[in-house]
Amino acid sequence: MIAPSILSADFSRLGEQVREVAGAGADRIHVDVMDGHFVPNLSMGSIVVKGLRPVTTLPLEVHLMVEDPGRFLDGFVKAGSDAFIVHLEVLPDPRPMMEQIRGLGKKVGLAFNPDMPVEKIEPYLRDIDLALCMTVFPGFGGQAYIPESTERLQKLRELVDKHNPACEIEVDGGINAATIATAARAGANVFVAGNAVFLADGGPAAGVKELAALVKK
Repeated sequence: MIAPSILSADFSRLGEQVREVAGAGADRIHVDVMDGHFVPNLSMGSIVVKGLRPVTTLPLEVHLMVEDPGRFLDGFVKAGSDAFIVHLEVLPDPRPMMEQIRGLGKKVGLAFNPDMPVEKIEPYLRDIDLALCMTVFPGFGGQAYIPESTERLQKLRELVDKHNPACEIEVDGGINAATIATAARAGANVFVAGNAVFLADGGPAAGVKELAALVKK
């Protein structure tokens, strides 16, 4: 599944570009939310999701790269988000947050950064829809895939198969034509891509189609 990250989109043409990737076969839209604290960057709020909701029927997944994810849930739910991904780094016990998201009728994802042991997510795998293995340190688009990520994805795939095979494994960071097949072989089945889609030579639709074809191979 290809999940274009609108962090790399042309915001003057956001609706048009989201329609374009949807028409090309994208499976969901990935919305990166940053608070300037958990990561050294600021990004979009719920108003962006509100603007996109009438434009697409694709699921809108919100990746909360923030210190206090609970503060953001209500606004994004009202705006029309379908899923929330929160970071293990900011939640000593993620279960209350997972239950809160589930109680809002939304899908639950847990993310972890490249320096967190993969095993930390194991206790929660039975209760989530998606495990997001960051393959760069979050905060900025256009970073290079960290090579050690492949082994981490393999380990995550083993744990997911053991506890909850239905749980999706999402990968985010440096995913492009050169890395997507490696991540797929390692066990990922949802691929977040920003620059590789929205800055693709032939335009966003061509970017989506190229990545999807490489995963199929």
